[in-house]
Amino acid sequence: MRLCTIQSGGKAVVGVKTDNGKIIDLSKQMPRGPKSVVEILAGGRKLQQAVLKACAKPKAGATVSEKSAKYLPPVPNPGKILCIGLNYRKHAEETGSAIPDYPLVFTRFNNTLVPHNGKLLRPSHSKQFDWEAELAVIIGKKCRNVPKAKALGVIAGYACFNDGSLRDWQRKSGGQFTLGKGFDGTGGFGPDIVTSDELPPGGSPLRIMTRVNGKTMQDSSTDDLIFDVPTLVHELSKVMTLDPGDVIITGTPSGVAMARKPPNWLKPGDVCEIEIEKIGVLRNPVVQGA
Repeated sequence: MRLCTIQSGGKAVVGVKTDNGKIIDLSKQMPRGPKSVVEILAGGRKLQQAVLKACAKPKAGATVSEKSAKYLPPVPNPGKILCIGLNYRKHAEETGSAIPDYPLVFTRFNNTLVPHNGKLLRPSHSKQFDWEAELAVIIGKKCRNVPKAKALGVIAGYACFNDGSLRDWQRKSGGQFTLGKGFDGTGGFGPDIVTSDELPPGGSPLRIMTRVNGKTMQDSSTDDLIFDVPTLVHELSKVMTLDPGDVIITGTPSGVAMARKPPNWLKPGDVCEIEIEKIGVLRNPVVQGA
């Protein structure tokens, strides 16, 4: 099942993807049905099957094409956005960093999120704007202290994420990542959430790529993760309660601009695409920001 959030009639509504390139506006197809993607994810297989059944025969006027849809981030306002740094072995190596012995955790905030086809903003305070293709994990059940063996059971789905980074700002505060990841409009998210049942357990192995203006910059696989998805859920849930709709951004593979000689930073006019096998393509043009 593929779910997205789109704008319809001036409000955010659930979109259900079909196999023929259409999106069913659930507010029109199922007016008394769930009002958000998170509600559907948290409702589990029973609610998801009910939504799919309701969408089997789209009503007149309830569908839009993927090309014409105005996307919002699939989870527009996550309660938590938890990010993992240096979590691909080859990426750690290309940056000259030691292989972490525990997940390197930092946070993002909702002001950074940009939907599919939305404009990534390169801020006026930096030219060192880097791409980072990442697998996003969306939590579906409220949980705490989750055993690693049961961690996959609290995951509702997966999505594409571009953890856009201002590299000089990452270094400004003693190596903490938050400032470099905190600028408005720098994190691409979407277009869809693909439910867990359609993907390999833990989202691995899946090919993961970045293209800038059609040229491949990153090309790797999620099987290069140092800390896999069950480990991340297990460790994070020791510290905090994870809620439906929380997002875990699992790290980026090798091939970032920072590691190139010379670095070829993202600039206004570029188009950046993140592609993850079986999930889809997240596309964002880059423009000058404030």
